[in-house]
Amino acid sequence: MTSLPSGATGVLVLANGLVLPGIGCGHAGKAVGEVCFNTAMTGYQEILTDPSYMAQIVTFTFPHIGNVGVNFEDTEQFGEGARTTARGAIFRDAPTDEANWRAKGGLDAWMKSRGVVGLSGVDTRALTRLIREQGMPHGVIAHDPDGRFDIDALVAEARAWSGLEGLDLAKDATTLQSFTFEEGLWAWPDGYAQPAPAPKYEVAVLDYGIKRNILRGLTSIGARATVLPAATTAEQVLARKPDGILLSNGPGDPAATGEYAAPEIRKLVDSGVPVFGICLGHQMLALALGAKTVKMEQGHHGANHPVKDLDTGKVEIVSMNHGFTVDRATLPAPVRETHVSLFDGTNAGIAMTDRPVFSVQHHPEASPGPTDSLYLFDRFAKLMDAAR
Repeated sequence: MTSLPSGATGVLVLANGLVLPGIGCGHAGKAVGEVCFNTAMTGYQEILTDPSYMAQIVTFTFPHIGNVGVNFEDTEQFGEGARTTARGAIFRDAPTDEANWRAKGGLDAWMKSRGVVGLSGVDTRALTRLIREQGMPHGVIAHDPDGRFDIDALVAEARAWSGLEGLDLAKDATTLQSFTFEEGLWAWPDGYAQPAPAPKYEVAVLDYGIKRNILRGLTSIGARATVLPAATTAEQVLARKPDGILLSNGPGDPAATGEYAAPEIRKLVDSGVPVFGICLGHQMLALALGAKTVKMEQGHHGANHPVKDLDTGKVEIVSMNHGFTVDRATLPAPVRETHVSLFDGTNAGIAMTDRPVFSVQHHPEASPGPTDSLYLFDRFAKLMDAAR
């Protein structure tokens, strides 16, 4: 066993051998994953319950995380994902006692209850710069209240981890059985208490690890959303006679999930039913249409990313969370690019010119994040109206 500097009860160990000691928090234990950074200033509950962060350790660039505590309306009751979370979280400053009128507890205790390993006291600016320059590393985050760590063993574990490439995580994040969702969007001051509008559309949702606020976005346009497992066949989807089909976000490598999902998505596209894809759903739609996806160096994770709508020229501030991207050079006809990231120029949206089919890389439901892209749900509704 190796002892770290006095008082260190947590550590992040990277596959290249770099050791970052700090103060452990949350769950006592260890977790291996891909280390990324998130630039959001708020919404840490939503981030840590987002199924898209499966197999990832999130570094928060904003230094004060956890000060407003947690509330169970935004997590256990109405959180982004009921079963899956990020594997670990890294903070600059240790979470303080909660101070917010909605708080029902502290972040540290909540992380313990969710099994999320935490580490504070780390120079998150330096770690973010490392990720920007060298890509998202494999690492092990560990918390031991006694400060005892076998560093050599942790380095070996980080190096042995296979990583996200080739990893189908949608099968772990998806629902096991279908269900109907009818919650409305959050609104001040009633929270989630207000009912959803009366349904006028039937939307089939293929769940690859969906965020619940996407479903609320659907109910806000008058959709009754029926959520289906990721491996549901096109024939089973179309047998429900939906007005529209949504391909959800989710974790892992789109090419791995696409091995079984892309052929079914292609059949859905060919049916003529309007299709809307978000994040992983966007990537797998592109695969189904003949394009390719590639792994990004540092990915896009945050609630403040600028994206340009090429149709209108409008620049939107959006929420993003992805480590793979669609290779625009491989987009076949009749597919056109509709959105681009203004951070690095990567693809952020596509549409077909001859079918009611479109998708975006960012999150129009934006939980957490801005609401600039909520219009995409209205665009989906218009396509369903036209298809009728």
